[in-house]
Amino acid sequence: MPAVLVTEGFRFFFFSNEGTEPPHIHVEQGDGYAKFWLDPVELAYSVAMKQHELKRARLLVMQHAPNFKERWNGYFGT
Repeated sequence: MPAVLVTEGFRFFFFSNEGTEPPHIHVEQGDGYAKFWLDPVELAYSVAMKQHELKRARLLVMQHAPNFKERWNGYFGT
């Protein structure tokens, strides 16, 4: 699972077997976990993440979405 960014206690990554899905990013912090679609940035689901963590994670996804998409396309060749 290639890590794309680690910041503010969040780790952003994607799974190497998910190239058939639309571009998205996974994020974990502590025991919490979430998945965000990248275009448009939208929460797919979350598990055990508090609202303030989700809010911050979403802002970070929005801020870094161009880089996440570039990394996604480079990794999956799309």
